[in-house]
Amino acid sequence: MVSTPYSETFKALEAGRRRRERNRLLVAYGFLAPSFIFFLIFLIIPLISVVYLSFTNYNIVTTPQWVGLENYVRLFQDPLFWRGLRNSFIYLVVTPILIVLSIWLAIVVNRKLRGIFVFRTIYYIPAVTSVVAVGMVFELVFAEPNGLINGILLALGVIKSPINFLTHPDSTLVSIMLVTIWRGIGFYMVIFLAALQAVPEELYEAAAIDGANRFQQHLYITVPSIRPAIIFVAVISSISALKVFEEIFVMTDGSGGVLDSALTLMFYLYRQGFVNLNAGYAAAIAVVFTIVTLGFSIANLRFLERGTRDSR
Repeated sequence: MVSTPYSETFKALEAGRRRRERNRLLVAYGFLAPSFIFFLIFLIIPLISVVYLSFTNYNIVTTPQWVGLENYVRLFQDPLFWRGLRNSFIYLVVTPILIVLSIWLAIVVNRKLRGIFVFRTIYYIPAVTSVVAVGMVFELVFAEPNGLINGILLALGVIKSPINFLTHPDSTLVSIMLVTIWRGIGFYMVIFLAALQAVPEELYEAAAIDGANRFQQHLYITVPSIRPAIIFVAVISSISALKVFEEIFVMTDGSGGVLDSALTLMFYLYRQGFVNLNAGYAAAIAVVFTIVTLGFSIANLRFLERGTRDSR
C-alpha cells in the first residue's frame, strides 16, 4: 500500500495522542504512588502478616512456628474470648444513645442566637480532649467514697453508701460506656449540624402552617432529611464501639476491670499480644475480630439502607 501525506499526518497525530495519554497516565500514577505505597506498607502487608501469624506459635522474640488451626481451636474454647465478644456487643448500646443525643443537641445549637458558636465549641471540646486526660478526670468523678458523684449524692442524702462505679463487676462497663457517650456527643453533633443546615427552612414553615408542633416537625422532616448522616454516624460509631480500648485501659488501670468485667475483644487482643506476648494467638483474635466487625458493619449498612428505601 502506497503511503500518502494524509496517512503520514494521521499516524503522526495518533502517535502524539498516544504519547500525551501515556504522559497523563504517568502523572496520575505519580500522584497515586505515595498513597498506594502508604496503603501497601501500613495496611496490606500488616494484614497479610497478621493472617499468617494467626497460624503460628509466636511470642515476638522467637521465630514463628507453624501450628495450623491450633490458635483458632483454642480461641473458640476460651471463655475470656466469649466474654470479650459479649462485652463488645454490649458496648454497641452506646450507638443509638449517641445518635439520639447528638441529633437533639444539633437541633438545640442549630439556632441563630448570639453566642451560639461558643456553645458549639464547648460541646465539641470533649471530642478533641485526650482520652487519657478524660479517663483520669472521670476516675476522680466516679471514685468512692469521695468522688464527685458520690460526694454530691451522699451530701444530699440520696444514697447512704458510696456507689462502686469502677470497682463492681456490674457497674464498671456501664460507667465506661457513659464516658464514651460523653466524649462522642460533640463529635457527632457537628456531623448532624452540617446535615441540618442543608434542610430547607420552608419545609418547617409549611409544616407549622399545617399545624405540626416542633416535635412532629423534627420527626417527619428533620429525621428523614438527615437520614444519610444518620447512616454514616451509625456505621462509624458502631465500629468505634466495637474497637473501644483507651477508655477501658485508662479507667481500669490496664486491668480490664474487676473479674474482667470490662474486658472487650480489643482489650483481650492487647493483653494477649503485648502483656502475655502470645502474638500468634493475638493475631487469631485480630482476624476473628476483623471478620466480626466487617460483617456487622455490612449488615448494619444494608439494614439502614433498606430502611431508607422503604421509607421512600
